[in-house]
Amino acid sequence: MPIHPKAILFDSDGVLVDSHHLVMKAWKQLSVEFELDFEKLQTEVVGVRAVETLTRYLTGDAVNQALARIDEIEIETASQTKPINGAVELLSTLPNTSWAIVTSASRDLGLARWSGANIALPPVIVTADDVTNGKPNPEPFIVGAKKCGVAPQDCVVFEDSPAGAAAATAAGATVVAVGNQEWDIEPFARVNDLSEVTVTTNSEGMTVDFR
Repeated sequence: MPIHPKAILFDSDGVLVDSHHLVMKAWKQLSVEFELDFEKLQTEVVGVRAVETLTRYLTGDAVNQALARIDEIEIETASQTKPINGAVELLSTLPNTSWAIVTSASRDLGLARWSGANIALPPVIVTADDVTNGKPNPEPFIVGAKKCGVAPQDCVVFEDSPAGAAAATAAGATVVAVGNQEWDIEPFARVNDLSEVTVTTNSEGMTVDFR
């Protein structure tokens, strides 16, 4: 069934940009440099802010040092980022003021990846730097909806991670899953990528359809 949101909120990694292989490569390097258990880390880093992961394993100045280093490593390879299938095309059809990117990446890293993947930028961007609590806390999507001038309940969120789905659901938004990762939360719909999504706009607002 179609959805009629007032705004669309997109996660970035895994939804708009294909960066997970770069993420894992960066965290593997960081694990060597800071003597962390990469086998354990790799199951915990997707969809959440780096600081949430690092504070579970490091303390004091080491957290800030590792946080700066992971951002540095990821920005170094951000030019290799590719768009998720259908992302560039879908974003080009959206009303400029009716969508936002809500990501767990830092602003600098997000900008570097979007540039590498040729992703258009909306007026509203919420990054790890803009919130006190990252996903799975609902704060990022609450902030994104507020900056779009709507309630979270009037938003549809495209997410690929369990943490992001939990955050969007807790915020009260309608969640569409992108990709095949299994969640405890049942999404409104599931698509392989954004080529399966169509958005049309008329005087009555937006309609999101799936094919």
